[in-house]
Amino acid sequence: MTDSGTKTEITIPILPCRSIDETLDFYRALGFEVTYRQKRPNTYAVVERGGIQLQFFVLRALDPSSSYSTCYVLTQDVDGLYRAFTDGLKQSLGRLPSRGVPRIGALKDTSYGVRQFVVVDPGGNYIRVGQPLESAGSWSHSWPTEGTRLSKALHAATLLGDSKGDHAAAAEVLDRALASEEVESDRAVIQALVLRADLAVRLGDRQLAARLLADVRKTDLGGEEPGALSDCLRRARDLEQVLRPRASGQTIQGG
Repeated sequence: MTDSGTKTEITIPILPCRSIDETLDFYRALGFEVTYRQKRPNTYAVVERGGIQLQFFVLRALDPSSSYSTCYVLTQDVDGLYRAFTDGLKQSLGRLPSRGVPRIGALKDTSYGVRQFVVVDPGGNYIRVGQPLESAGSWSHSWPTEGTRLSKALHAATLLGDSKGDHAAAAEVLDRALASEEVESDRAVIQALVLRADLAVRLGDRQLAARLLADVRKTDLGGEEPGALSDCLRRARDLEQVLRPRASGQTIQGG
């Protein structure tokens, strides 16, 4: 940074992949352009979209399912990028991948002051895309000390599932909270049911996911404006498409 405060440095992540062709096809579907490709002396490529640049090298021994490589993309239009990415994947793959590798997670407001979603590419790299919330004041990963049991469980399950990738532990946290007799708002219950359905899909339990989404349809919003739950209801509809890609039955409304 210069004396005037102008930023002069740029950080560019260099991420591993097992197949450069598969990786580039995936990022093309997200709307990226391949701006550089090298075959010798080592396989290497660069993709760019707007101000985002990602670079990749081939690591043949890579196991995408156990990869821990990650980077964070800060944006001023997280909703726009989410729409572009999901639309591109649906057009390219014919579906929205929600389980395994690659996949894309839900867009949501987190309790630590950022609105974000996570993309896992074919190499297992976690690309986190986020925008700080104006109402948050600051970006903090502190654990909530107030709120109901379910609200705290939602925070914990989100971190375990999205950040740590421990879907089983996240599901266990939510199951305990949902079984509690503590009075909860309809909004929190819907958020918990949809997140639990999402986790069920990731864990391969499609029947449980379908039952949970059926419970979402039955839940009375209790005066909640559908717009306040738009992210959650949109994720529920995406999950229904994953479970019944050719069905034309009842779907979750709102958002």
